[in-house]
Amino acid sequence: MTAALATFIDSTLLRPNALDQDIVKHCEEAKKYGFYSVCIQPCWVSVATQLLHNSPVKITTVIGFPLGANKTAVKTLEAFEAIKDGADELDLVLPLWAISINRWEIIEKEVKAICEVANGKVLKAIIETGYFNPSEIEKATFAAIQGGAKFIKTSTGYGPRGVDIKDIYFLKSILPPGVGIKASGGIRSKQFALDLIEAGATRIGTSHALSILQ
Repeated sequence: MTAALATFIDSTLLRPNALDQDIVKHCEEAKKYGFYSVCIQPCWVSVATQLLHNSPVKITTVIGFPLGANKTAVKTLEAFEAIKDGADELDLVLPLWAISINRWEIIEKEVKAICEVANGKVLKAIIETGYFNPSEIEKATFAAIQGGAKFIKTSTGYGPRGVDIKDIYFLKSILPPGVGIKASGGIRSKQFALDLIEAGATRIGTSHALSILQ
């Protein structure tokens, strides 16, 4: 079961003070334990690309992280550079302010713009569920899907709270087939990770991947 769980995990290292030696260690651990991907800051993608060459471990990076407040043009350039450096998947923080004022077309337009430069790579849209009510989450989710998002991700880990299992049940109930759910934020135990998967999560984002397995 431990090996199977590893294939659900985006092993995350987004600390602002992470150094190159930390990225090397992180990538080596991902290869050793068989994590689905490493999730790292954009500045480290080219390093991880070299370290994970000929490895099944994918490279995930974040766009507009952690606030989602950058202009779409900036996020689009960030995504373009990340793909050029070797990223396989992009975790995009949606313009959270647009959710707050019900401007769903802004979300759809931004996701679409980034998908256009992503060259077919998977885009996960981060909702930051701790800020919003179910109606807002649902509308933001469908705007992101209309734009081309393939996953909905619950949180950055820097918002008001991490994932709640109720978030997963809710997303599972509204999402169409084929759209994944990435649970993230505050996942520190193996049992919680398994509970989230049972509830419907298809990916787990955690900076505690090793302790969860061990």
